[in-house]
Amino acid sequence: MKFITFIDANGRQKAGWIKDENVYDMNLVSNGELPDNLLELIKNYSGYLPMLKSLEGIAEPSAQLNEVTLTAPLPNPPSVRDFMAFELHVLNARKLTGRKVPEEWYELPAFYFTNHLVLSGHNEKIERPLGCFALDYELELGCIIGKEGRNIKAEEAEDYIFGYTIFNDWSARDLQQKEMKIGLGPAKGKDFATTIGPVIVTKDELEKYRFGRGFDLTMTAKVNGELLSKGNAKDLYYSFGQMIERASAGVTLYPGDILGSGTVGTGCLLELGPEVHRWLEPGDSVELEITGIGKLKNQIF
Repeated sequence: MKFITFIDANGRQKAGWIKDENVYDMNLVSNGELPDNLLELIKNYSGYLPMLKSLEGIAEPSAQLNEVTLTAPLPNPPSVRDFMAFELHVLNARKLTGRKVPEEWYELPAFYFTNHLVLSGHNEKIERPLGCFALDYELELGCIIGKEGRNIKAEEAEDYIFGYTIFNDWSARDLQQKEMKIGLGPAKGKDFATTIGPVIVTKDELEKYRFGRGFDLTMTAKVNGELLSKGNAKDLYYSFGQMIERASAGVTLYPGDILGSGTVGTGCLLELGPEVHRWLEPGDSVELEITGIGKLKNQIF
């Protein structure tokens, strides 16, 4: 299923699923037996699943997709961790700075925490941060944790995954570069926005694309309609199972936690360089697309 959070015609935030451009308000079509938000659904998904399956084929649509406004499909995750799991991205970024990839990168999947309170969704406008003149997009695959767990082994991690989404880890490169010289961060360079969406697809939706450590999913980014980035999720150096093992080592993961894959190779302006495209400016439109999930579009202001 493809789950969404949306604002209905009366201005109320609701949650449900979409199918063939039809929107199903899950709380409404279940007469209140399903929750009105995705976080509660994810927390007890196994319990709600029989009802979801029974409603999927018989429920009447609550609205058409063009009649609602999409928000971040999971607007209130407990936490957001972002990894750096694509080797080509690391190689490209390090080459630009004249530095070698540290040996430690090949020993463990590294991540940082980003601001879980600034999530945005499809078609929402993104404000360029104060003092930033090097704004960048980052094309990533996001994984949604579906079950509480601690010290999860990589080979068991599939049981803890709810689904996947497109993940845009916006970066203020000039702010990021300065603060990371101090040895902390990224912080303010990432603090202002993360965009996910347009939907969260349940993991079974992507099973047919499984390939190696990841999935055979084409990932692209366009700026003002121009194709700039193209990669594939099958090129992950670390699987989401390995990321989950690392994140849960000595720490409890909770339903709704989000793990970003890190940027796919060539998936940001930093890698492409100014000879390919300048930094993002107000008025620019950024469209990320991943096979099986959809298109996530935002405009800078």
